Amino acid sequence: MSPKTPDTRESERKRTAAISPRPRYRFWRILIGSITGLLLLVLVGGGLAVWIKYQSAVKGLPTIEGLRDYSPPVMSRIYSNDDQVVAELASERRLFVPIAAIPQKVKDAFISTEDKNFYTHGGVDPMAIGRALVQDVFRVHGKRLVGASTITQQVARNMLLNNDRKLERKIKEAILAMRIEQSLTKDQILEIYLNEIYLGAGAYGVAAAAQIYFHKNLDQLTTAEAAYLGGLPKSPYNYDLFRKPEAAKQRRNFVLSRMAETGAITQEEKVQAQNEPISSKSISGRRGPLAGTEWYAEAVRRDLIDRYGLEKTMQGGLEVHTSLNLQNQALATKLMRQALMKYDRNHGWRGAVAHLGADAVADWAENLKKQKAPGGMLPNWRLAMVLNAKTGEVGWVFGGGRATHQATILSKSLSWSKRKPLKDGDIVMVEPQSEGNQVELCQIPLIEGALVSLDVRTGRVLAMFGGWSFAESQFNRATQAQRQPGSSFKPIVYLAAMEKGILPSQIFMDSPFSVGDWHPNNYEKNFWGPTALHNGLRYSRNLVTIRLAAQIGMDAVANLSIALGEVDSMPKVLPAVLGAVETTVLRHAGAYASIAAGGVVVHPTTVDYIQDRNGKVIWRSDGFAANNVNDPNHLPTLTDNRKRVVSEQSSYQIITMMEDVMRRGTGFSSSKGIDTPIAGKTGTSQNFNDAWFAGFSPDVVTIVWFGFDTPKTLGRGMAGGILAGPVWNAYMKDVLPTYPKRDFIRPSGIVMASYSTSKGMVTDAFKTDQKPGDSINLSPGAATGTLSAADTGAENVPDSEENMGAGYSGDYVNEGGAIKPKTTPSSGGGEDIGMGGLY
Repeated sequence: MSPKTPDTRESERKRTAAISPRPRYRFWRILIGSITGLLLLVLVGGGLAVWIKYQSAVKGLPTIEGLRDYSPPVMSRIYSNDDQVVAELASERRLFVPIAAIPQKVKDAFISTEDKNFYTHGGVDPMAIGRALVQDVFRVHGKRLVGASTITQQVARNMLLNNDRKLERKIKEAILAMRIEQSLTKDQILEIYLNEIYLGAGAYGVAAAAQIYFHKNLDQLTTAEAAYLGGLPKSPYNYDLFRKPEAAKQRRNFVLSRMAETGAITQEEKVQAQNEPISSKSISGRRGPLAGTEWYAEAVRRDLIDRYGLEKTMQGGLEVHTSLNLQNQALATKLMRQALMKYDRNHGWRGAVAHLGADAVADWAENLKKQKAPGGMLPNWRLAMVLNAKTGEVGWVFGGGRATHQATILSKSLSWSKRKPLKDGDIVMVEPQSEGNQVELCQIPLIEGALVSLDVRTGRVLAMFGGWSFAESQFNRATQAQRQPGSSFKPIVYLAAMEKGILPSQIFMDSPFSVGDWHPNNYEKNFWGPTALHNGLRYSRNLVTIRLAAQIGMDAVANLSIALGEVDSMPKVLPAVLGAVETTVLRHAGAYASIAAGGVVVHPTTVDYIQDRNGKVIWRSDGFAANNVNDPNHLPTLTDNRKRVVSEQSSYQIITMMEDVMRRGTGFSSSKGIDTPIAGKTGTSQNFNDAWFAGFSPDVVTIVWFGFDTPKTLGRGMAGGILAGPVWNAYMKDVLPTYPKRDFIRPSGIVMASYSTSKGMVTDAFKTDQKPGDSINLSPGAATGTLSAADTGAENVPDSEENMGAGYSGDYVNEGGAIKPKTTPSSGGGEDIGMGGLY
């Protein structure tokens, strides 16, 4: 074959091209195909990645089942007996309000500002997201990012998620928001939001915020106040009404403008609300306890925790209705503090709180601002600096340190302080006087005191004072301090004797008595010889009480003391009958109430009834049971469920004897000015460590105690009638007129009779099987002074006075029929009495 020429090759090429024409735009087609394939690959891969991410997010999402039955932590509230809020118990201050009870203007304020499309979107607002993205792209450097979360998203975040700013959390938030919208109505979502959101100052939810910032309920808010609350979710701190009032006003006005834009209010309403001054009527985050009620509220809180646990107490929304009488409580607080200050003032000035030196006077206001007030300083006192010790000039700051005031110390206070003279630069506490631009020097007492007042029939505690200052010490001397009641314990011994059938006129020897090295004595250091029990109690004769206990046996005294709730257990030794046992003021009040109530056990209670968050009564004091409550054909009646431990007749015998204690005995000074029938007993423990006065009317029992936290003598002669009696008298004199004047109820089976004693005529209550004024023949020796360790419990008395506590020792002689010690002890020396009560 001959080789192809160029012409031949060209003709073949043309012939081939004519048969198979070359594709046009091949390159572009290949490029487009490649890009399309790549895009499909990216879309599939991206979709797969999104699906995986979605599944991962969904897998870790919390459920929304709890939102359907939304039950947020709600604070519990304690009420007084006239339904005033005394204290609020909460880890988060929240008041739940159903959506139907939230005013429309409050809803509008939040919706207009936080989510104006709330009722139209499905949980996520695309338009809001778009606006936020544009604004964030063009935002000024350093300015906060604009958010686009809907109210539903905020519910999802607050209720179900954490609050970080990661993209994964935002995805979960959006998914949850859409699920919430599918499960709940818009009103349900808004209800959760408005009750859950934190609005600053410790307030969770709109109801709590309304009370904190304006001291109002939601339905009392003005449009301007509602708008202020609606502006808080963005930044409660930056718009805090107390710290930043101008910023708060600007934010409020912005919310009002948004409300006008959305048509929630008119332009005229907007202008009117913007011109309204912005102010607050309250500065407290959590209410209470009210001043002076701290001890009572704390006792209730402890009781609730014991009953329901900490979580339900602080977050269960309990409505706790107590028996606290605010007027009685204020009176008790005033009287006790006055008495504590009086005692403390009589025992001298202890010096300044601190000394900064004379150089500090030049810039005294700034130096004084740096000083911390002592915990026990009363609200009406001022922390001041001595500017001129010679003239008594002092100065203090007030109004948050923005203002100062100067005054002069009263001359009597300057005289009082001479023991430790004042110096320039001293830091002292002063109380401004109402006139003359003068102040009185003050100091926090070292002595403490307690008072409990309760209803005789029910045990409802009306007032409780637990110490000088709750801020200084939360230890409640009324409920927690175990102290010896001294001779105020003796009525229990006498009650046990009445129950044994012993007569009030029974004669016992008031004469020297010893067991081993124990030689108890009477407070007066004298002996009366044969003495009727009536006079033994009326004049608080120790030796009569000891012989009485020896006669009836220590088992009877101990068992009755336990049954009355005075003690949980009691040593069966004779010194115990003089009050050498330990009890609390509250328990002592319960025991006395049991006597006053006719021998049934009265348990002191601070709470009348408790409601849960839905208003259902879940606990009620059960001393009495109500009958026929829902029967329209019969009047309601009460059934007394209290346990009886002694007869009404025995109780009335003791009440009659204790009435004479107040009329003519050791309680005489404490009865002055009171014309209502009252009964009572003084109490002073060994060495004057405790001073008591315990007494009651037919309606009210009140117990008053004074002493040091670490027991030590209050001072020679500081008996219960001297320290505690005046407070008891002043308190009862004010309280008793609020009750009808009436006598103690005399039970059947009692005969009243007068008879002669060595101390004059007395009147007593006798049982129908007893002969008035008689003194029966008791077991040999008991009434005359010979005691047997086998049946008195005396075998348990320590062998020596050292183990017993100081006591009188010495021989006795009979001088002209009067039994006296050979060596007369120093008058009134508590250390000579022996263990137990004095007077």
